[in-house]
Order: sequence, then structure tokens, then C-alpha cells
Amino acid sequence: MQNLTIIPPRSGTSLILKKGQRLKVVDVQGEQVSDLICYNEHDTGEYVSSGRTIDYAETIFLTTSHPFYSNRSNIMFEIVEDTVGRHDFLLTPCSADTFRIIYGHTSPHCGCFGNLCNALKPYGIKPDNIPVSFNIFMHVTVDGTTGKVDVLPPKSKANDFIVIEAKMDLIIGLTACSAEMSNNYAFKPIGYSILDSSDNSHIF
Repeated sequence: MQNLTIIPPRSGTSLILKKGQRLKVVDVQGEQVSDLICYNEHDTGEYVSSGRTIDYAETIFLTTSHPFYSNRSNIMFEIVEDTVGRHDFLLTPCSADTFRIIYGHTSPHCGCFGNLCNALKPYGIKPDNIPVSFNIFMHVTVDGTTGKVDVLPPKSKANDFIVIEAKMDLIIGLTACSAEMSNNYAFKPIGYSILDSSDNSHIF
């Protein structure tokens, strides 16, 4: 396997992905979610939109060949490879409030929201500008009758991966998720690497 940069458990990072480059995100040990958000590098008022992406795709099950749209209806990136095929784009990044309200923690972790805020602060991105994240490997079901949402263990196994290709210059925020239910009650690292579009070394 090619060299990966490792995001430690319950933490996050930021990176620049230029148009035409690819980002490979790897579940190193299995059953670990990674929250991804992105912004137009040259205008951070443009960011990835869950609502527009799902609306235009007419599905919540986003996978290979699906484009992801911005709040201005421009394509930001496309999934070009996906060994899992099940991710979530409905739920917001977990936060200190998530742990307080859902889990009842009295000393809550900052969660993916806090980690994304810290990682994106150097770009002038403020907490109120953090959108719904694309939750890579997260397994969410919706009851067809009641609409009840359930978070189940991820379907990803060790070394499963997703590859996205940037359609514009992007600022990316990426995490190793901190929420218990999302990760089957264990916290593990996430790996990633940046590839040129002609680089086929992401294939195992």
C-alpha cells in the first residue's frame, strides 16, 4: 500500500486539493468514519452542500460517479473510486453539544465540529461557516415509514477506501470521527494521500 498521512483518532486536519488532483481516504483498521467538508480555495463563501448534492443526485446513497455540488450549484468534486459504497450526507459533524445532548457527557469531547473549526481556522473559516459534512464510511439508515434515523456500524473493513477528484481548487477539512455510535464504539485513525489524476498508485 502506498504511504499514507495518518489522522490520529478523534482529531482532524486540513489540506489543499488542486483541480485535477485526487484525495484518497482510507479506513486503516475498519469501522471508522471520516468527516469531509470543503470550500472553494479562492472564495470560502462557496462550500459543499448536502442539500443541493442530494437534490441533484436524487439519492442519499452517494458513491462512484456522483458529483458533489456547492451552495452555488457548481461541482466541487466527484467520487471516482469507492470500495464501500455506503456513506452519509445527512448528519452534521459531531460536536460538544452532540456528546452532551445524545450521550449525556458532562465533560464532552469537542468532536469533529471542534476539530474542523481548529483545522480550518488558518483559512479564516469560522464555526458558523461549517456545513453538513460528507461522512465517509458512516452507515445511516432511514425508516421508510416513520423517517427515524439510525446510526449503525460502518460497513468498511480495514484498508477500504474512497477516492475523490477535485473539480476546482479546494480547501479540505478531514477528520477521524469522534462519535461512539458512528464508529461502533471504538476510535481509530484515518489515512489519506493526495494523488495527481494520472497517478494509479492508489490501486491496491
